[in-house]
Amino acid sequence: MTDGETALPVGAARVDARTLFGQTMGLVALTAGLFALGAYLGRHQSYGVALFWWLGALGALIAINFAVRRSEQLAIGLLFLFGVMVGLAMAPTIAYYADTNPQAVWQAGGATALFIGGFGAAGYATRRDLAPLARMLFWALLALIAFGFVLIFVNIPNGALIYSILGLVIFAGFTLVDFQRLRRSKDIATAPLLAASIFLDILNVFLLFLQIFGRRS
Repeated sequence: MTDGETALPVGAARVDARTLFGQTMGLVALTAGLFALGAYLGRHQSYGVALFWWLGALGALIAINFAVRRSEQLAIGLLFLFGVMVGLAMAPTIAYYADTNPQAVWQAGGATALFIGGFGAAGYATRRDLAPLARMLFWALLALIAFGFVLIFVNIPNGALIYSILGLVIFAGFTLVDFQRLRRSKDIATAPLLAASIFLDILNVFLLFLQIFGRRS
């Protein structure tokens, strides 16, 4: 620890942490709201058009990583654009569940809130370094994606349910890691990038729960 770090008042560090948490979660909430708006506006579009929005969302997400160190306002704008485009991309899927099994949408939303709240609080509070876990989760996610491709061509009994449960385990880990990053970060400029990571955790958990609850239809 340097002399400058020693001289920094402890209270100031706590204020910075609370400020970053508040700004990041505020951005997450706004991005989620824009996602819902996009899902509503695109509810009548085709899956082919949704693919276009997926590509746009991927481009916006990549751009956030480059913009975050250059312009906070630009990064926030790209984050909001990302939220809208993901909502448009997911619109046909959510509209399908809303028409065929609306209860599954509400159940998935409630389960997601409890899931993220629980694992997010655990990740924010833990003192154990979760950085090694992040590397393991990355490879586990790649393996899950590969398993998803296998399911397209091979009929595995309860394969979709297995995929969803494994996905929830993986994103429980990502949620722990991302909320610990939120607690440990000291740079307010990282808020848009942290918000994007947490929003992706929420989105993936919601989709996995939606798949689980939607099986009942």
